Amino acid sequence: MALLARHVQGSHRVLRYDRRGYGRSWPHSGPFTVDNQVEDLAFLIGDRKAVLIGHSFGGNIALSASAQLARQVVGVSTYETPLSWMEWWPGSTAGAMAVASSESEAAENFMVRLIGHKRWNDLPERTRQERRREGSALVGELTALRTNAPWSVEQITCPVLCGFGSQGMKHHAEGARWLASNLQNARLVELGDAAHGAPMTHPLQFVTELVMPHFEG
Repeated sequence: MALLARHVQGSHRVLRYDRRGYGRSWPHSGPFTVDNQVEDLAFLIGDRKAVLIGHSFGGNIALSASAQLARQVVGVSTYETPLSWMEWWPGSTAGAMAVASSESEAAENFMVRLIGHKRWNDLPERTRQERRREGSALVGELTALRTNAPWSVEQITCPVLCGFGSQGMKHHAEGARWLASNLQNARLVELGDAAHGAPMTHPLQFVTELVMPHFEG
């Protein structure tokens, strides 16, 4: 999310953090449910009002936080957020394959499914080792997400922008469309020529279409 922050922090206060079990928040003993993640987020933002931007799994944290923190969350943007607990969500996604793996293999399998073997092998060994050690958090998160719905549509009343990439997976687009159709105050946003990694590959487009509209409104 660093590239996104660069386009916003000149005019707004930006908070980025590593979720429990990832990056500088490793190691962490868990648990890794969405509710636990919302507790972390609530602690970090304190009593400030906030616009929450959630990429992939983070979208569920943002949506759940908006339900629990009510008027403190003035807007949410999700991007290709998995709805894994839904009956129609496919069982052959990168997340599903990660859950079916051992913790030591989960993160590598997940990354390979997303970026391909060549890009994974091109990463420095230190980076690959850092990603592998995040397997425990990944399996914990995705297992919990497939077991229970982390929020309900009735609880979410703030404006929500539901993003997906035109070059992304079909189920991610369907998930964004479901959110836009079922949430009370939501709008669908398609990022042209983008895939799942849009925050890194198309940061300015992402900010323009999925972040700034909250402030302009």
